[in-house]
Amino acid sequence: MTNKTFNIIVGLTLVLGLFASCKDKPKNGRTDTYSSGTISFVSDESFSPIIEEEKEVFEMTYPQAKIKPVYTDELNAVNMLMKTKVWLAITARNYTQKELTNLQSRQFAPVAIPLAYDGLALIVNNANPDSCISVKDIKRILSGEAKQWKDVYPNSRLGEFDVVFDNKQSSTVHYCVDSILNGRPINSPNIEAVKKSAEVINYVSTHKNAIGIIGSNWLNDKRDTTNVTFKKEVKVMAVSRVDNATPQTSYKPYQAYLYNGTYPLKRTIYALLNDPLHGLPWGFAQFIASPKGQMIIFKSSLLPVKGDISIRDVNVSNE
Repeated sequence: MTNKTFNIIVGLTLVLGLFASCKDKPKNGRTDTYSSGTISFVSDESFSPIIEEEKEVFEMTYPQAKIKPVYTDELNAVNMLMKTKVWLAITARNYTQKELTNLQSRQFAPVAIPLAYDGLALIVNNANPDSCISVKDIKRILSGEAKQWKDVYPNSRLGEFDVVFDNKQSSTVHYCVDSILNGRPINSPNIEAVKKSAEVINYVSTHKNAIGIIGSNWLNDKRDTTNVTFKKEVKVMAVSRVDNATPQTSYKPYQAYLYNGTYPLKRTIYALLNDPLHGLPWGFAQFIASPKGQMIIFKSSLLPVKGDISIRDVNVSNE
């Protein structure tokens, strides 16, 4: 073989190798795998406490993985997923049929993985003597039919309802409109929309007329390993399916009452995936759905969708 021929073969081999290397690299530049790399994803802000715990354990389990949660409202989270700005969204709803059709028409294969059950909690100021409320009266408050506390509790000395949400476009508002008001808008005359779930607790703790609506995972007192104690700054109301709410017919969003369906304001938390690479977004979502991830959910006071659940009686002190 002459030197000229040798140079041609070597040159051709290098060009083919370079071409193959470029061909293997994804067009979007992603290099993450199921358990390594760096990605961002979006989550409804109301789930940030549990997401932060899952993130910490996941990154300890997979040191080569780095995941960056972006906390926003539910509407923006789904919009970012539909526009393929992210490949994973944690929300309190499944895909709509319109969204599925849209993604499938673009050759995607969207998947929704149920992760946990959450109770939508109603909180009031500690100075408020009322502790039970019916779903019917919640509808009356949100629709604007009941404007003052005495419209629901005739002996109340409080004034007008001051209804507080975490965000105008959050999963909490979406649930109230779809599941409580059956698609009708919220028309309560006094609506306060703060920016974050923690601000709902702060607002209610300093306003006697306030009634806050918030995800129950924000209320868990982590000092109590039985998950039956809520934060002391506010009072968590017991909710009844029966129109005339009494302590005997009303329940708080404890895991046991989410499990047996007694608590009426229950919602499912989903991981919405649209990841054609089946990379790190899939890895993190499957981790949350794994036994280790489900145990983290259980300890956070939410109800995991998987695992053997045992119910036992405990004595709860209000002191």
